[in-house]
Amino acid sequence: MPELSRRRALTAAAALAATAAGAQTLAAPPAHATEHPHDSPAPFDEVYRGRRIAGRPVAGGGHHHGGGYAVFVDEVELHVMRNADGSWISVVSHYDPVATPRAAARAAVDELQGAQLLPLPVN
Repeated sequence: MPELSRRRALTAAAALAATAAGAQTLAAPPAHATEHPHDSPAPFDEVYRGRRIAGRPVAGGGHHHGGGYAVFVDEVELHVMRNADGSWISVVSHYDPVATPRAAARAAVDELQGAQLLPLPVN
């Protein structure tokens, strides 16, 4: 019988870990199965740093992301998306997740520094 080398032991351990992770992923329910309509954030409408920001749940899919929630800066839609961990990102601050759509709107206003948000064309 061949001697167990460090390489074979590490390969076996990695294979076991990958198998266990795969089984755990298959056992977990899909993200959309755990989302409920009542998990949608509350609507908001306020003036932040001189800009009107608003957010509200929307019905249907269309081009809206983030569990059917729309956010607007000065009546122009700010595309937002809810991440799997529950955080939110926007097209303006895509690499800086925040806790709520309101925080995403405020972060976008901060990032825009007075510039106008331009509507994104929808195919």
